[in-house]
Amino acid sequence: MALPRLTGALRSFSNVTKQDNYNEEVADLKVKRSKLHEQILDLDVTWKKIVTFLNEKLEKSEIQSVNEDLNDILQAAKQIVGIDNGKEAIESAAAFLFKTFHLKDCVGHKETKAIKQMFGPFPSSSATAACNATNRITSRFHQDNLTALILKTEEEYGDRVLFGKNLAFSFDMHDLDHFDELPINGESQKTISLDYKKFLNEHFQEHSTPELKPVEKTNDSFLWCEVEKYLNATLNEMAEATRIEDLCCTLYDMLASVKSGDELQNELFELLGPDGLELIEKLLQNRITIVDRFLNSSNDHKLQALQDNCKKILGENAKPNYGCQVTIQSEQEKQLMKQYRREEKRIARRERKAGEDGDIAEGLMCFDPKELRIQREQALLNARSVPILSRQRDTDVEKIRYPHVYDSQAEAMRTSAFIAGAKMILPEGIQRENNKMYEEVKIPYSEPMPIGFEEKPVYIQDLDEIGQLAFKGMRRLNRIQSIVFETAYNTNENMLICAPTGAGKTNIAMLTVLHEIRQHFQQGVIKKNEFKIVYVAPMKALAAEMTNYFSKRLEPLGIVVKELTGDMQLSKNEILRTQMLVTTPEKWDVVTRKSVGDVALSQIVKLLILDEVHLLHEDRGPVLESIVARTLRQVESTQSMIRILGLSATLPNYLDVATFLHVNPCIGLFYFDGRFRPVPLGQTFLGVKSANKIQQLNNMDEVCYESVLKQVKAGHQVMVFVHARNATVRTAMSLIERAKNSGQISCFLPSQGSEYGHAEKQVQKSRNKQVRELFPDGFSIHHAGMLRQDRNLVENLFSNGHIKVLVCTATLAWGVNLPAHAVIIKGTQIYAAKRGSFVDLGILDVMQIFGRAGRPQFDRFGEGIIITTHDKLSHYLTLLTQQNPIESQFLESLADNLNAEIALGTVTNVEEAVKWISYTYLYVRMRANPLVYGISHKAYQVDPTLAKHREQLVIEVGRKLDKARMIRFEERTGYFSSTDLGRTASHYYIKYNTIETFNEFFDAHKTESDIFAIVSKAEEFDQIKVREEEIEELDALLNNFCELAAPGGVENSYGKINILLQTYISRGEMDSFSLISDSAYVAQNAARIVRALFEIALRKRWPAMTYRLLNLSKVIDKRLWGWASPLRQFSVLPPHILTRLEEKNLTVDKLKDMRKDEIGHMLHHVNIGLKVKQCVHQIPSVTMEASIQPITRTVLRVTLSICPDFTWNDQVHGTVGEPWWIWVEDPTNDHIYHSEYFLVLKKQVISKEAQLLVFTIPIFEPLPSQYYIRAVSDRWLGAEAVCIINFQHLILPERHPPHTELLDLQPLPITALGCEAYEALYNFSHFNPVQTQIFHTLYHTDCNVLLGAPTGSGKTVAAELAIFRVFNKYPTSKAVYIAPLKALVRERMDDWKVRIEEKLGKKVIELTGDVTPDMKSIAKADLIVTTPEKWDGVSRSWQNRNYVKQVTILIIDEIHLLGEERGPVLEVIVSRTNFISSHTEKPVRIVGLSTALANARDLADWLNIHQMGLFNFRPSVRPVPLEVHIQGFPGQHYCPRMASMNKPTFQAIRSHSPAKPVLIFVSSRRQTRLTALELIAFLATEEDPKQWLNMDEREMENIIGTLRDSNLKLTLAFGIGMHHAGLHERDRKTVEELFVNCKVQVLIATSTLAWGVNFPAHLVIIKGTEYYDGKTRRYVDFPITDVLQMMGRAGRPQFDDQGKAVILVHDIKKDFYKKFLYEPFPVESSLLGVLSDHLNAEIAGGTITSKQDAMDYITWTYFFRRLIMNPSYYNLSDVSHDSVNKFLSSLVEKSLVELEHSYCIEIGEDNRSIEPLTYGRIASYYYLKHQTVKMFKERLKPECGTEELLSILSLSWDPRVAQRFGTCLWPRSRSWRPGIESHVGLPVHGACFSLCLCLCLSLSLSLCMTIINK
Repeated sequence: MALPRLTGALRSFSNVTKQDNYNEEVADLKVKRSKLHEQILDLDVTWKKIVTFLNEKLEKSEIQSVNEDLNDILQAAKQIVGIDNGKEAIESAAAFLFKTFHLKDCVGHKETKAIKQMFGPFPSSSATAACNATNRITSRFHQDNLTALILKTEEEYGDRVLFGKNLAFSFDMHDLDHFDELPINGESQKTISLDYKKFLNEHFQEHSTPELKPVEKTNDSFLWCEVEKYLNATLNEMAEATRIEDLCCTLYDMLASVKSGDELQNELFELLGPDGLELIEKLLQNRITIVDRFLNSSNDHKLQALQDNCKKILGENAKPNYGCQVTIQSEQEKQLMKQYRREEKRIARRERKAGEDGDIAEGLMCFDPKELRIQREQALLNARSVPILSRQRDTDVEKIRYPHVYDSQAEAMRTSAFIAGAKMILPEGIQRENNKMYEEVKIPYSEPMPIGFEEKPVYIQDLDEIGQLAFKGMRRLNRIQSIVFETAYNTNENMLICAPTGAGKTNIAMLTVLHEIRQHFQQGVIKKNEFKIVYVAPMKALAAEMTNYFSKRLEPLGIVVKELTGDMQLSKNEILRTQMLVTTPEKWDVVTRKSVGDVALSQIVKLLILDEVHLLHEDRGPVLESIVARTLRQVESTQSMIRILGLSATLPNYLDVATFLHVNPCIGLFYFDGRFRPVPLGQTFLGVKSANKIQQLNNMDEVCYESVLKQVKAGHQVMVFVHARNATVRTAMSLIERAKNSGQISCFLPSQGSEYGHAEKQVQKSRNKQVRELFPDGFSIHHAGMLRQDRNLVENLFSNGHIKVLVCTATLAWGVNLPAHAVIIKGTQIYAAKRGSFVDLGILDVMQIFGRAGRPQFDRFGEGIIITTHDKLSHYLTLLTQQNPIESQFLESLADNLNAEIALGTVTNVEEAVKWISYTYLYVRMRANPLVYGISHKAYQVDPTLAKHREQLVIEVGRKLDKARMIRFEERTGYFSSTDLGRTASHYYIKYNTIETFNEFFDAHKTESDIFAIVSKAEEFDQIKVREEEIEELDALLNNFCELAAPGGVENSYGKINILLQTYISRGEMDSFSLISDSAYVAQNAARIVRALFEIALRKRWPAMTYRLLNLSKVIDKRLWGWASPLRQFSVLPPHILTRLEEKNLTVDKLKDMRKDEIGHMLHHVNIGLKVKQCVHQIPSVTMEASIQPITRTVLRVTLSICPDFTWNDQVHGTVGEPWWIWVEDPTNDHIYHSEYFLVLKKQVISKEAQLLVFTIPIFEPLPSQYYIRAVSDRWLGAEAVCIINFQHLILPERHPPHTELLDLQPLPITALGCEAYEALYNFSHFNPVQTQIFHTLYHTDCNVLLGAPTGSGKTVAAELAIFRVFNKYPTSKAVYIAPLKALVRERMDDWKVRIEEKLGKKVIELTGDVTPDMKSIAKADLIVTTPEKWDGVSRSWQNRNYVKQVTILIIDEIHLLGEERGPVLEVIVSRTNFISSHTEKPVRIVGLSTALANARDLADWLNIHQMGLFNFRPSVRPVPLEVHIQGFPGQHYCPRMASMNKPTFQAIRSHSPAKPVLIFVSSRRQTRLTALELIAFLATEEDPKQWLNMDEREMENIIGTLRDSNLKLTLAFGIGMHHAGLHERDRKTVEELFVNCKVQVLIATSTLAWGVNFPAHLVIIKGTEYYDGKTRRYVDFPITDVLQMMGRAGRPQFDDQGKAVILVHDIKKDFYKKFLYEPFPVESSLLGVLSDHLNAEIAGGTITSKQDAMDYITWTYFFRRLIMNPSYYNLSDVSHDSVNKFLSSLVEKSLVELEHSYCIEIGEDNRSIEPLTYGRIASYYYLKHQTVKMFKERLKPECGTEELLSILSLSWDPRVAQRFGTCLWPRSRSWRPGIESHVGLPVHGACFSLCLCLCLSLSLSLCMTIINK
């Protein structure tokens, strides 16, 4: 016979497939339940019916007044029921009141009793109001009409017999557990019991179908007859059919079970009692016949009728009353039953047909249902081995036994009795009770797990010292802690611990924390700054509790624990000083989103503890997923060790969660079921049956009271958990009322012990009225709305036993560890502001609350009771017995999370995004259960890693984000790049849909009310709905508290949000609990959204909007409208004073000018004047002054001086600083040109120290009248300042002359030199175009030359041409080559020593601070290579130095540095050279080499160059064309910004120069190291991590062996070199050698390399354009020349046809660089700042002898040229002859007076002549500043000791250098100080220490002492 097909119905009943989409099933059930609910409600008088009835029966004119009356009844119902019960409850209460009063004139005793019984205590006024309103309505009708309404309903009610209503129910009968119904392989008796409901429903037909005579003596009718006899005999009356039927059903099931006769005998006796002995005997004798006969009676009409009936009943889904089991029937079971019945019918039909035809088929003859069932089972078993989806994997997983998994359910599933696919629902020993009011399911507490022989408790005394200190006061770890101890305390494994609430998981977390601390414990010291531990707790209340717990425990170890949540912000310094942070998932997500690579935080996290991981399947799950994914990717990319510990309640699919957390299940997975609870828990589930909402609430109170009473009588304390603050009082009152009515109140009264009197006194002191009233009856309340001290009082009274019953909200379960023997959850509907509706209490809350049941020291077990509605009973039973695996919710927020990763820079293309998804829990579950996530079976088989599916997801989301302008997604290449909008969304946690809303509605011209309207439409508030019962209150709020229009009004949700937000700001009071809850939610989110809008407006550069939004965000934070007095921000001022201030219109400025007594009199409160005055001066304010310097005609440099002008108070301002926003706005064009965030520090406020900000802004012609600089406080309303930049007197510099055009000449061959010796020096045959064009001027003439050409265009060859001219024409003279840096000098020396000295035989010497040759060598030299300072020093004494006079040519390289810090020296050298040549009458040729210049003509005029010698080419004239990319990076802080550039740097290398040399410029040695290590981390994730190393690894190992620097050893192995001044000379040479020969591909160098060494590369990356300036202690920009110099290194003339430069800058400076990297930069003079020192040198040298000489000297300088050309830059108001003369005279006067004060010169009596003094000569000779000499003169005494000398020396130092040294050495120098002190033999302080340090580092100590003593 062919096997039956394996139908869906059977398959679903087996373990063949995994459970399908749960969502559908649940939804289906929900729909059916809600329909049923509606049907039941329809049976009674409902409010809807009453309203409809009245509307139908009344005239239109009457309807208006009737509606008012109806409204009155609703209001009365609202007051009686309480507002927080929702619309449904209020309406059904109103219907109840109408029904009660419709025939009554007044509220009588009977009515009062009815209402009280239903609602508990109620306000009588409300009842009277309802009665009057009802009377007014009923007076319009005849009594019969109304009665008709009530009766009509009752008739409808009567017609419909609810299924089971006519059953007489025996409560003591045996109720079958669900798994009794399930089939066991091949056992015939059992198999059929699956369908026992046939029998149950069979006799429904008996009353409607003709009576059928028994077919045989012992068939099923035999059972019926016997039972009927028995019942008639025992009850002495006619038995009802329903009763007979019930008993038949029960008996049949018992007979059909697999139990033996003896067992059955006992059970039957218990059921039937002694009267039933005879029946028992008959049943047992005929047992087999009854069961068999029933099986084979398929042709019985009765069965047929039964089956139809079954179908009908199941179709109606009216659930039978008898069987309110946990899950009565799932969809699949229903399907299976139908299928089974169909099969039976089909076979029966075949049999009949065969019988009639007489043609009996062989197969059919021997048909047997048992056979069929066995074959079916076999088919199912075979099907099991066929892989369906991931089934194969699961079956294998089941077989593995993990060492630390104690899961009784999984063990049960392994036993032979277990049938695949069966639902195991409830444990054994379960008790059920079912009555009219409720159904109760009691699950007894489980016995603890027996102790295994390997288990050994861990005693604290056996731990090491750290462990003992942390667990002080504990004797030993509990059982679970002891089991996990070894893994937690002694390994680094990731762990997942699933254990019941209250099992001591916190201490397991502590074990891992201690393990981490022990790893950083060296030589008795904990290295606290090497690690951070992060504990992520799901709620702020829990975070606070954990912070306290860990702080106490870790205090002895000196570990600092701080809370970092939305409530508790920490400054950067506080975070640095903290070793353990306790935070919430959202907060940690935001922190890690922002500070990627901020070394202070996410990089040094070594342990991440995630509490309550089972939150993964709730709304907040995606946040956990993104945190874990981010952490795991960081572990892999940085190869760092971050341990993850997951703590969770017991959850079914712990293996999936373990996979997600990267836990090794054999080592780190620990699963403990309920048997491990410290106090076993008995659970009781009560489902209240009434469908009428009001009756339901009443019944719940009743059931709750019974449960409480039972516990209190047994001597236990009880906690009752409700879900709203005001419900605590109402429930407590209701319980007391019931206790008094039933006379049981004595049970609750507190025992009058010795401490009772003291407790009573404490309670009487409480400010909480309810606490005082409830206490005498032994009750109290607890919720977050109470004062902290009242909450503490209640907690203490409860733990001391003075309170028997505590009614509280769930916050108590989370925040405070307060256990009780029994906890009761009353009602499971909780208002969720996030959803905007009532939702079911989450299982997490239930577990947490149940976790409070049972006090570990006192109770043998605890009891948890949950009272819910009947329809939710199965839901909670299922949840608490863990049936459903937890799924991922990540898909819903994929867009937001992907955007965050892109903004962070960790995901830059589709490929990376696909990889990122593989780290999420979503990926784990998609593979385990693809159908739930919309992946078909076929797709999964084709693509088992789901790569295609993930890619599809990413592309879809990428398109969405691109459309919203949050990212740029180039689909062709798959690259993502972040935008300002996307970054803002990520940092402020704004959802994708909200950004869409902003894009649609937000522009530069919105008003405040428009902004509120836009914010109200944000997706964050989607779930907030308007409920009918709130409309009235919202209307009142709108009229009383809303200052701005609220579009949408009270009917729309966005209108409601707007009203709530404005009410929050106006500090309005609300009554409705749901509104209070919504309001808090709205305020919290609106503040964040407005901040995000502010940032968006700032990025879009809309000044008015930016200002408006910054103010609005402060309005929300401070809850103050902008027009209120700013003094309202101070809590110390009483409200009436503030009101008076506002009435009198006393602004802050007016108050500042008034005296305190004046203020006091104005306010009629004399003493308050001082307080007001203090507050006025504490409002932050700043004064600003701006000076402007035009750089070109389109760019202005602004120097802004900001001086704080307020009084600092730590309580008001904190201890760090006050943040401000500063921006420059153009009011006419409504545009912001520059903005920055600025911190005014506490110490600057106290010292009134001004700060300087320097920035550039564009200007346009015609000149605008003015710009504004606006400073607005980030935190304070009314704190702002404006500074006006006026352009009336601005003189723009002259327009620049055009560049020299590059002529199209034939390249000149080197033979043009006409000297073979010279030709032999070059390895090329022709000069390049630039060299060709300038060749004649340089080589064949003596005129001065200025060559401006971009870096890399061969300027060194130009210098050599000019030098060869000297060698040819003036062989006895000298040439001087000045290079700005020693490194450049050294490079030239290395080159020319070989080429000029060795090959040409000319003497070349170096003259620098490091190398000073003797006079003879210098005299013999032909070419002197030197630095500006050195040549300045030498040429100051030109009269005494002959070799200076022999110089014929001065070649100044990089002459554009005139405008930089060292520019004045170059200026002086040139001026002096011209002066010398005019004196000696020997012309000195000057050749200036520079980059392309803007104002080359001025420079040329000054250098005395005419049109012939000026060559100023465009920046684009490069031998190798350059392609430049500029990328902006946001972020106020330097380090995180640098870190965010690492990934783009790596990508730039991959895309622009994968195999050619790359130079990366950074600002400091530290950055070279950090960048190299980050690049190695990125390489580690590539297939070939050593792709940048172009030599044999063994060779490289040999080279590495010779190096000294350990970091360099590591990086070179990966083909990355580092180059900075801190490397040893030999190391540096090695690196240079390797890079030049292309052995290593990447070189990371500090900016000095750009000048010092000519290493061209294909790609140059400038990583950041700022460096730390020790003098100003802040990051300042590189000079633009440096940036150009670095870019100039891109492109290798011999190899590349194009060079590439990538410049990574702070985003606000992007425009500036765009302009000046393509336009040449004008050179201004910086002589002004150091004029005095240079005048002193000339006076000492005898060049200047009078004031007129000084004036003439200045006219020689470049400064004088630029003063005339760009007067505004130097603060000269106009360029008339008189003004210039006056300006210069005052300048000279000022400088000479300074010098005179420094004892350097003496001004003659005629006030004209000048004499140098000794000190002036010393200053000039030793190149000292005149201030230093002055200090020496004043402080040096003959008797000075060594210590004082050192101190004077250190003070004498140029403070800039001292500070720079001090700043860079200070952090690491503390450890050096003792050594230096022992060397010096003196105590070393402050700046002197920096000096000693540098001296000791650079000189040997003895030499240092010699210098000092001399």
